[in-house]
Amino acid sequence: METGRYVRAATIGPVARDGWYRTFGSEVLSMRTVITAMVLTAVLWMGQAVAVPSPAVAADPPAVVTLFDGKSLDGWVGRLVDPNVKTEDVWSVQDGILVCKGEPLGYLETKQAFDDFILVVEWRWAPGKEPGNSGVLLRINGEPIGFMPKCVEAQLKSGSAGDIWAFRGASVTGPEDRFRKVDNPALGEFVGVGKIEAAENEPGQWNKYVIVCYEDTLTLFVNGKKVNEAGGLNLDAGTIGLQSEGAEIHFRTVTLVPLSH
Repeated sequence: METGRYVRAATIGPVARDGWYRTFGSEVLSMRTVITAMVLTAVLWMGQAVAVPSPAVAADPPAVVTLFDGKSLDGWVGRLVDPNVKTEDVWSVQDGILVCKGEPLGYLETKQAFDDFILVVEWRWAPGKEPGNSGVLLRINGEPIGFMPKCVEAQLKSGSAGDIWAFRGASVTGPEDRFRKVDNPALGEFVGVGKIEAAENEPGQWNKYVIVCYEDTLTLFVNGKKVNEAGGLNLDAGTIGLQSEGAEIHFRTVTLVPLSH
């Protein structure tokens, strides 16, 4: 199926909907759905449907926001702990891939803010190098304190992708057996929800996040598996960030579909 093309379908997998579907390679996002309390949207991964929180009815095909165009850092701004370091010395585009050196600490932040959305991010650790830590920052509010702003994080740390963390007064809730509270000298007290299961590929191989941020709920899929869900998000809207956190990491697809109420 052609990437980026809208197709019309009545049934996708077990989820029957009459509406428009946007394709992202093997990913298909259903946007015209009947909204009930937490009805389903179809997100297909390799031909498999997985259930995610529902967006509202959309009469027309949805607007798809390409956050990374494969050519430049347009639409992004760098936030680094060392103000003397230029963004382009940490982040660069090489052969259509967004490359982050990992030093100094900080993040690349979208200029545009979003509230509810489906975000698709593909990442890998630099082949032949030691994997490390990074994250996708969601609903960023305000300036960073040190290297971390008030936000919710979809973890990318090698071996921990799928964990959810909330920093600088942001909050999430989850099952007692996976809920965590940490007091860190650099970050203060923060909370999180541990992943249900691991779904990462080997370091150096590409992985795909499907991140659904809808109202006060965050749902994460890694490589087609639902790995986490947290409620109680107390941030209504904000920007999106990709972390520089000590190791070289690569991104290619960074694409977002806004969700309506």
